[in-house]
Amino acid sequence: MNEPMHALSLYLDTSVIGGYYDAEFMADTRALWRLRETGRFKFVTSRLVFQEIANAPERVRDQMRDTFTPDDVLERSVEAEALAQAYLTQKVVPAAYDDDARHVAICTIARIEYLVSWNFKHLANVRRESGFNAVNLLQGYPTLRIVSPTSLIHGYDQEKDF
Repeated sequence: MNEPMHALSLYLDTSVIGGYYDAEFMADTRALWRLRETGRFKFVTSRLVFQEIANAPERVRDQMRDTFTPDDVLERSVEAEALAQAYLTQKVVPAAYDDDARHVAICTIARIEYLVSWNFKHLANVRRESGFNAVNLLQGYPTLRIVSPTSLIHGYDQEKDF
């Protein structure tokens, strides 16, 4: 008997929204959207992403509006700002990339287990993830995974390997 599927919540950063129309990232980004449509994933984002995307091409802004309801948009908070500052103090990311720290903090405070990003330099890499999680543990927060859409979609492909 099949158990009902629980949709895994994913925090999408700005790069994933833009990836929907970026030739390099389009295929896997759109595959992630298709998995959302099947109920595998629930997308969450933040007001910060809406601010970052304000000057993006119109079709990217439209994609953002079509994807998220107000209930799916996390607000910035004093708690998240303090956690982001802790990441910066520990030099997990350079101060010039404070919004990247904010994305992780907002995701962490909301207890979302996965932050999805195409930003390999400042977010989706093992060294940064370890740094963010070290600070999270020191501050009493849970760890999180920072992954690309590619690492999520291939766990749900329809191949029959067994």
